[in-house]
Amino acid sequence: SVESVCCEVPTFPKNFILCQQDPYYSNPPRKGKAVLVFEGVDTVSTISLNGVTIGKTDNMFRRYDFEVTDLLKDEENILQVWIMSAVTYASQRSHAHIEYRVPPDCPPPVQKGECHVNFIRKAQSSFSWDWGPSFPTLGIWKGVRLEVFNTLRVLSYTTSPRFDSEHSSWNVEVELFFDIFVASKGLVHLSIPLLQSEAEFQLSLTPGQSKKSFVLQLNQSVSLWWPFGHGEQTLYDLTIDVNLEDGEAFNAERMVAFRTVELVQEPIPSSPGLSFYFRINGKPIFLKGSNWLPVHAFQDQATTDMITILLRSAQKANMNALRVWGGGVYEQDIFYSLCDMYGIMIWQDFMFACVLYPTEKDFIQTVREEITQQVRRLKSHPSVVIWSGNNENEAAIATDWFNIPVAERPLYVKDYVNLYVENIRDIVLQEDSTRPFLVSSPTNGVESEKEGWVAKDPYDPHFGDTHYYSYYKDCWDWTAFPRTRFASEYGFQSWPSLSTISKVSVSSDWDFSSNFSAHRQHHEDGNQQMLKQRYRDTIYITQVMQAQCVKAQTEFYRRSRSDIVEGKGHTMGTLYWQLNDIWQGPSWSSVEFGGKWKMLHYWATDFYAPILSVGVEDKGDLLIYAISDSHSEKHNVKAKVKLYSWSSFKSVCSLESNATTIKAGGSTLVFQLSISALLTQCGNCTRRSCIVAFLLSSPGQMISPHNHIFLSSPRYAEGLQKPNITFTVKDTRIVQSFFVTLHCSFPAVYVWLDVDDIPGHFDVNGFLMLSKKSKITANLHITSLRDVY
Repeated sequence: SVESVCCEVPTFPKNFILCQQDPYYSNPPRKGKAVLVFEGVDTVSTISLNGVTIGKTDNMFRRYDFEVTDLLKDEENILQVWIMSAVTYASQRSHAHIEYRVPPDCPPPVQKGECHVNFIRKAQSSFSWDWGPSFPTLGIWKGVRLEVFNTLRVLSYTTSPRFDSEHSSWNVEVELFFDIFVASKGLVHLSIPLLQSEAEFQLSLTPGQSKKSFVLQLNQSVSLWWPFGHGEQTLYDLTIDVNLEDGEAFNAERMVAFRTVELVQEPIPSSPGLSFYFRINGKPIFLKGSNWLPVHAFQDQATTDMITILLRSAQKANMNALRVWGGGVYEQDIFYSLCDMYGIMIWQDFMFACVLYPTEKDFIQTVREEITQQVRRLKSHPSVVIWSGNNENEAAIATDWFNIPVAERPLYVKDYVNLYVENIRDIVLQEDSTRPFLVSSPTNGVESEKEGWVAKDPYDPHFGDTHYYSYYKDCWDWTAFPRTRFASEYGFQSWPSLSTISKVSVSSDWDFSSNFSAHRQHHEDGNQQMLKQRYRDTIYITQVMQAQCVKAQTEFYRRSRSDIVEGKGHTMGTLYWQLNDIWQGPSWSSVEFGGKWKMLHYWATDFYAPILSVGVEDKGDLLIYAISDSHSEKHNVKAKVKLYSWSSFKSVCSLESNATTIKAGGSTLVFQLSISALLTQCGNCTRRSCIVAFLLSSPGQMISPHNHIFLSSPRYAEGLQKPNITFTVKDTRIVQSFFVTLHCSFPAVYVWLDVDDIPGHFDVNGFLMLSKKSKITANLHITSLRDVY
């Protein structure tokens, strides 16, 4: 374990000034106050300038400012940053906390991690997790700059659009946070040119730090910002100009958007408990998405391209929401700006996850500064729709993850309330009144608050959001899933493709009994919960299983949005675990490290489609539902159903439902027939010899993706032959795009096209092949279920 390292920043002259790109200051100062700004140090450091200690850091997630006015020399200046081992520091802090235990001490052995991560404010997953490595990084991970000013500097600025319901108009509150060296006066000018709105305000400042708020009233109507799939993501350019009487000036620009957000928790007819859904601009929105993890274990290597590829992949899969999970990092500014542009709503956790935390004064103090800075940094983004205090820590106490004696439980509840309610929640409510705050996830929401912030059962499906994992039940069986109000975590593991694994392994590693496979697997019994066969084939099978399991669960939740069954249902959100990977290893992700799509991600483009058909078997009947995200009804919709034999491309029979009007923002039953009647009516079909394919159509067009339902497990399929797939490739004459035409002798299940290391993705993949298909590729590997099973 590295005890400490010294980072010596290049020397700089006294008159060296590195101005911020945004905001812009005119008239560079020649004298006055000098402040050294560290945007991010990971994590524990002592900083000196010219041999004099100027300060210490202990929090990866906050900025530190050190005044150095009297320490600068005319010629050479030496800045040193001594960084202590995060592992050593966490251990020392834990052992110094002798009054009572703050569990857990260490992660489970299978995670191969470091201990006492709850005693240090850094990415909790850097000490290990069940999907990633233990890489407890240390270093300067964000910018360092010297700010010198005669009069003042702007520490930060925020914008908060607000709707005035009384006057049916919008305004924008602009907050400016100043560090003032000399008392001054001047003018603040705010303008949104596209809305022909501007205003000027008097400014009077006294020495010290202060906040000034100004409200710009808009002169005309605005175009609203909507989540992806529900409308446009209109952004307006707001300019801020501060002009002081002595001639100094500050100028900045910020994109603003106009949208309202509410978290609705209210009684539901015929159901105990409360609803839990988001209303954007007055419309109920079903959240479709996933959970976002750190893009890279080493944050300095997390590039804009990596972030962009992942966010574009999310949008291409029809996602409108991501949850920035609380065991990682607050993401880069570009992440939130891109989400603003793409219409991806962000559920923003604060960085606390799966452990209990100390509440000493210095710990609380640095957390308070962290929360304040992050809320001010992120609150201007319309994509951020909710703050959440932590990941699973209410559940950890309520369900006794750490074997806390009953007599000691009140002490831990008190610490929990102190940290998340009396401090974090208090700061968020002071800093931002434009979006909701949850103390934890999962939680019962307002019901948890009534129960003293730690509910008896935070997984109660009648309230709030739930996390659900079950690896030993039949994940194809929809009746096993909880009918919850909001599913914010659920999922199933798979291995990444061989081309991804091969970047960090050799051929002798390609066996599930190898040291490599054991080292990369951080989830208890993870490999046993998947299948064991030939390595490449097994990777394929694990991805089939993952895709099928998550599809079944997601489709169940989407069709439950209109249902109340035994008092449960009205599901209004699905965020599967997880979108991305932090390294090349088995995990719950749908996108591999490096950006390659797993089968699950291809399937997400369908099960998150704006209009979807879902087929289930219930009490011997085949039921087909139409699920719609639209805010208006859709008329004359029919379900078209075909049965195919496994041994022929020609359908055995075709059926069509009566025309139906499908609900706006809901689930509508459009087809129902007993399976015995279906098989009798079609003839020459049994549960094992045929498959049911279906879609939704409106006059003249298909309005949903193709879907299907197995009447028995594919392993028992009768007549399923090796499909003998061949292919041809044709250049589309579009840059980096190719048509691939597949030919096969018999129907094929889970047809998988793999191009090894070539970047890009297909239009569809992992599909049921009942006819020829055309997609892009090169160096193509094609697999179907019958080829390996």
